[in-house]
Amino acid sequence: MQLQDRNELENNHLIDVNNLPTFSMTETTSTKLNKPILRKGDTGDAVEELQKLLRYWDYYYDPIDGIFSEYVEWAVKAYQHRVFLEEDGIVGSLTWKALYSGAPPVPPIPVLSRGSTGKYVRMVQRTLSLHGYYSFDIDGVFGPVTEVAVRKFQLDMALVQDGVVGPKTWHALSKLYH
Repeated sequence: MQLQDRNELENNHLIDVNNLPTFSMTETTSTKLNKPILRKGDTGDAVEELQKLLRYWDYYYDPIDGIFSEYVEWAVKAYQHRVFLEEDGIVGSLTWKALYSGAPPVPPIPVLSRGSTGKYVRMVQRTLSLHGYYSFDIDGVFGPVTEVAVRKFQLDMALVQDGVVGPKTWHALSKLYH
């Protein structure tokens, strides 16, 4: 079936990008979130869907068989690490949302700025350190040095250079090895 037929567009062998159907990731993600919680040992269509999503993001290479095996659990944990989620191997609503969007879900990841402290600041510092943006102690304190590193990273990623780690900066960080 042709693109024009599927989307009720004039079939003139040309595609007018201005007439293509559009959707937002928020709409797509919210409609996809009515998913079961999955864990090692589960089987079925939802596990097949999970395996396909993990393969899409390049985390799963075994057959799509609908079995939540130890390898699927490992792939889930690796993906959760990429998007800054708790690496528990359980696929709940936040993991489903991240699998559909390719980005860290918001919430639970907080917006970070100067004065923030804790494990999420350490995650940012560690990721920036691995990529040459930050060369100081990974202490979990978002001070002026961390802010400068975030601004440099934002510049390289063509983001607004405000020194704040919000959703767009989290998404860009999630694309890096960490």
